[in-house]
Amino acid sequence: MLRHKMIALFRAARMALHLLYGLMIALIFPRFDADKRRRIARCWSADLLHILNIRIEITATDALHKLASGLIVCNHISWLDVFVLNSVLPTRFVAKTEVKSWPVIGWLCARSQTLFIKRGHARDAARLNRQIINLLQSGDSLVVFPEGTSTDGRHVAGFHASLLQPAIDAAANLYPLALRYQDAHGTHSTAPAYIGETTFAASLWNILKCENLHAHLSVTPTLCAADFDRRSLTATAHQQIRTAVAAMHKGHPLPEGAAADQPLEENLKAMYSMLLPMPGSYESDDVTLHSR
Repeated sequence: MLRHKMIALFRAARMALHLLYGLMIALIFPRFDADKRRRIARCWSADLLHILNIRIEITATDALHKLASGLIVCNHISWLDVFVLNSVLPTRFVAKTEVKSWPVIGWLCARSQTLFIKRGHARDAARLNRQIINLLQSGDSLVVFPEGTSTDGRHVAGFHASLLQPAIDAAANLYPLALRYQDAHGTHSTAPAYIGETTFAASLWNILKCENLHAHLSVTPTLCAADFDRRSLTATAHQQIRTAVAAMHKGHPLPEGAAADQPLEENLKAMYSMLLPMPGSYESDDVTLHSR
């Protein structure tokens, strides 16, 4: 429809401005202290999701602030996952080296202290594991996508156990999270999926065309990595995430008012005003938290 195309184009214009703003921040980002970097990452990511009209729904067994130190593992669907997680849990990420080549996003990831790994290189994996162990022992937190690839979100692929080994060696907590994207009616959406031969541009356009999306994040029980060997830790984390994804696919009603889309008039105003979202403009109404 023409209306959907117009909305997509307006969002694309706003996103371009927001990315430009992000590039300017990224130039000085490493100079900030850790707390300020986290605040900037959270606000910038939340503003990006707001531009794309993506709401976050969180189901948690533990309060999110408890996930302050440790290794966070999550199923992987899209390049958007990084910004969904950063908007609620700003932290560092472990990503494949190929991410560096993604337009703009790759450079932003590099400037935000993402750790990159060369797939299939044992020596590089050993180097990265030592770096992760040191960070975990110093009280830092990191996000790893242990599938090593992305899916359409309907299932969870097998985990690479080696990516979880640093949590055991550092005696750190492991936080398994499950992620799913759905439309305003709670139906599974593959629009954000960055899989197969899909290009980054095609993936972005699919997201821009959606009237609205919901990212459903489920926080499953925390695991003390020191209580497991690598195989059992991997199996337990995989089972928790797979069970949570399956539960989300069974469907449940969204909170009242969560399906409301941004009117076309709001997108027009945003386009004509050419205002950039600023740090601190994070809107809590875009996040819904449920406790189990």
